[in-house]
Amino acid sequence: MPVLPRLPLMLIAGLAAWPAQAGAASPQACLNKAEQRAAVASHKAISLAQALKARTRVRHGEVVRARLCHDGDRLVYVLTLLGRSGKVVTATVDAANGEPVSAR
Repeated sequence: MPVLPRLPLMLIAGLAAWPAQAGAASPQACLNKAEQRAAVASHKAISLAQALKARTRVRHGEVVRARLCHDGDRLVYVLTLLGRSGKVVTATVDAANGEPVSAR
């Protein structure tokens, strides 16, 4: 059977699998504002201000967005940063102690 007639089927199969693969690398679920306040009040996470203060040791740029999310069994701050060069960087900081987890 020629490849060309199978091409639409392969594209549909690939597109159907794409959303499942895209979400696999990101943190599981982010907390809403009330859940964030509860996590900080119960000392499961440090405040965003404390995490940003601790993050200054690894300076990537200006914080554009910050989210508190579950990553396995721990909480992390997922920071979207605008670098001095104009490049957008995502940094993950452990919400328990402010230590950098990753930057990409």
